[in-house]
Amino acid sequence: MRTVSLIIVHCSANRQGSALRMADIDHWHRSLGWNGCGYHFVIPTDGTIEKGRPIEQVGAHCKNHNRHSIGICYIGGIASDGKTPMDTRTIAQRQALYDLLRELRRQFPKALVVGHRDLDPSKACPCFDVVSEFHPIFG
Repeated sequence: MRTVSLIIVHCSANRQGSALRMADIDHWHRSLGWNGCGYHFVIPTDGTIEKGRPIEQVGAHCKNHNRHSIGICYIGGIASDGKTPMDTRTIAQRQALYDLLRELRRQFPKALVVGHRDLDPSKACPCFDVVSEFHPIFG
């Protein structure tokens, strides 16, 4: 098993209510010449936790941090106007993300939970402050 020091939360940068799923991201990433979905997990608006890359494999989701991280992407992150960054998570997505982070922290207790924007300030992704939301829970 590889060393995992970060769990990075992303958004797909799709409009609120998007029906996108992991299979759609997998298809898109393969069209870019990648080895499938760059994220390890994708959470559609219904709160299903869909597996992307196996966690044993290096992801393709955050430049300079892929080798030592797990990437989680929730579908959404853009307001209905198609351009304004916004926390569009549904109640089901919020619960699924919490449950997934809890399980991943059991497997990787030393891993920090951060948002993509915490590692690349030029990004709005994931359109909410992961550290302030989850640090009190997961440390």
